[in-house]
Amino acid sequence: MLRKIIGVVAGYIAMAAFVFVSFTLLYFILGADSSFQPGSYQVSSTWLLLSLVLGLIAAIIGGLVCMLIAKDKNAAIWLAGLVLVLGIILAIPSLNVSEEEMNKIREGNVDNMEAMQNAKQPPIALILNPIIGAIGVIAGSRLKKNKPA
Repeated sequence: MLRKIIGVVAGYIAMAAFVFVSFTLLYFILGADSSFQPGSYQVSSTWLLLSLVLGLIAAIIGGLVCMLIAKDKNAAIWLAGLVLVLGIILAIPSLNVSEEEMNKIREGNVDNMEAMQNAKQPPIALILNPIIGAIGVIAGSRLKKNKPA
């Protein structure tokens, strides 16, 4: 049982670490002008597409790490459920953003921390991210082949 818990936690940490590093690099590569729509904190189509791809890769990595440690497909299902539930819970506050907050004006280049704090994604992306994440975890867990008995 402890191995399964450690697998789920390690998978989640692997996902979080990959997302943090890859999104930071993506922001430095794209810069504020390509990451956001002009004069706004609403993310660009480029950012949206690449963040969905990177999120899927992170989920696949998390599922694989979980399976390598837990050696049990049920642990990956727990991780997928955790990703789905936490993703939805964390998306709810962003779905209730006021029109004023959604249209906050961005002036010039902003650093990575300010960008993370103020970035606004469309509601469909906030809903799709946890679903794609859960699917990615399951897909990643299937990359680990069990040895025949």
